[in-house]
Amino acid sequence: MLQLTAQHKILLAVEPADFRKGIDTLAGLCQSALDCDPYTGVVFAFTNKKKTAVKLLMFDNNGFWLSMKRFSKGSLSWWPTDKGITMDVRAEALQILLSQGDPRFMLTPTPWRQIDRKTHQATLDV
Repeated sequence: MLQLTAQHKILLAVEPADFRKGIDTLAGLCQSALDCDPYTGVVFAFTNKKKTAVKLLMFDNNGFWLSMKRFSKGSLSWWPTDKGITMDVRAEALQILLSQGDPRFMLTPTPWRQIDRKTHQATLDV
């Protein structure tokens, strides 16, 4: 079973993908269009033009995982439209996206808190 953790690097492909494509073609797309190595364990997330589905591609040192979620009602409320090819997101943001939410408004703690060696208290890294 594929489980996303805070340690996973997750990249959203900004441009929509052709959802007729399978594992090999999406892995090739990661190398050619996204300029990333699909064999590194990165989770790649793709959406279709209508934004009614999301595909996740990941290599786990034993083979590729390809999972797809098609929304029964509606479409994604947000997907990046930046000029870049990919957008790096945290696992919490992907879970919000897969629930058809907008991760730009998520209220989750920052992933890293630096410890002050003198007081041993956590300080937020803003």
